Amino acid sequence: MKRLAPLALLCGGLLLAGCNSDDDSARSSSPGLPTAKHVLFFLGDGMGITTLTAARIYAVGEDGNLTIDTLPETAFLKTYSHDSQVTDSAPSMAAYMTGVKSNNGVISMDANATQEADCADSAGSAVTTLLELAKAKGMGTGVVTSTRVTHATPAATYSHICNRDLEYDIAAQLVPGTDSFNSALGDGVDLILGGGSKYFLPKSAGGGRSDERNLVSELQALDYQYASNLNELVAADTSKRLLGLFNSSHLAYDLDRLNGDAPTEPSLAEMTAKAIDMLGSKEEGFFLMVEGGRIDHALHDTNAKRALQDTVAFDNAIKTALDKMKVIDPDLSETLIVVTADHDHTLVLNGYAQRTGKTTASQAGVLGVVKNYGGSSAGEPATDADGAPYTIIGFGNGSNRIDGPREALDDDTTSADDYRQEVVFKTGTPGSESHGGTDVFLGAIGQGADSFHGVMENTAVFDKIKAAAAL
Repeated sequence: MKRLAPLALLCGGLLLAGCNSDDDSARSSSPGLPTAKHVLFFLGDGMGITTLTAARIYAVGEDGNLTIDTLPETAFLKTYSHDSQVTDSAPSMAAYMTGVKSNNGVISMDANATQEADCADSAGSAVTTLLELAKAKGMGTGVVTSTRVTHATPAATYSHICNRDLEYDIAAQLVPGTDSFNSALGDGVDLILGGGSKYFLPKSAGGGRSDERNLVSELQALDYQYASNLNELVAADTSKRLLGLFNSSHLAYDLDRLNGDAPTEPSLAEMTAKAIDMLGSKEEGFFLMVEGGRIDHALHDTNAKRALQDTVAFDNAIKTALDKMKVIDPDLSETLIVVTADHDHTLVLNGYAQRTGKTTASQAGVLGVVKNYGGSSAGEPATDADGAPYTIIGFGNGSNRIDGPREALDDDTTSADDYRQEVVFKTGTPGSESHGGTDVFLGAIGQGADSFHGVMENTAVFDKIKAAAAL
């Protein structure tokens, strides 16, 4: 893989290739204005507005509120990438982190970079991220995710590479003092929690690295603690740096964790709590990115139940962060919390369904079939043109398209853990459902949150966070 050129000094100590400049820049250069000492950026991967609505009904009913619903400042974000109407996670997260539109498949590089097999001859330049700016300012830095820590969204905070699939190379960019290290990270990211140990360990140690480097050992030699399960995470010293890898690949879906299938893995809320415990005492404040990444994977699988439960787990992490930050900073006068998604999916809510209330063990709720809301047939299943019941939740594309007569669906069937909702267009095997191109929701609270409003380019998020934190 071609080595990236060192980042030059510019814009507060780091290169900001293509650095956006707007009215927010005045704030970042004015020392008399209040700033956000602590920045927490929450990203629900694939968490489109319809998914948010469905998750609300699933968890608290139509008239309830998730934590994200209570955030006082809101906006809608355009999500297209430099080369595509429908983005993938790499350029969409990079837009938030760098303020630059890049091409699909590319992580935190400018629009001259395209997704190449090994990046040996790729064009393009690295574009500085918010995490790198925070590190240059002396702030603590952390990355928390329910996916592999080398996956596109978390990688866009600390890595620069032309191909999101080169996860072994992405992992190596985290190790200070090595040829592969991203030197813009200073002495390294302070806290990294999620899955993906395969990309850090050699094959001889049960990992997948063919170069036989043991990145876990290399980081431990640099005084990083290492946690591989919930107990070790809880026991970690909050005064030291921490690498936590709790699965060889992605962490379990939250539904499966709750069912007891991953008893040693922490929840997203537990990882978030530990991150704030470790970073909250930093004198210069901190920048923390938290991703609810498995929302996206369940949606690709058209498995609404797991997607909605992971959305609730993401919302629980937001609540945990709010509660803990109000202890550190009661009026959030030095804290900015931003919550958004990187892109939508093709999930829709069908028909004129009777209100269901939240989903329980005995009530399918939004996971059930459409039932009529009025008249003599109230409460009875609605039917399609062929006389068959159909689900409240459906998808535009994916694997489960019924060719020929449809089965007579009922709530027990459609609310099962493994049920995949039906789709309009069949695109392949399970996991083949695509992203959607719709705008996504943003909510914010705290110092600088009032700058988020209206319909915005996703790249504008970078400028507003940079200004709020005076990076």
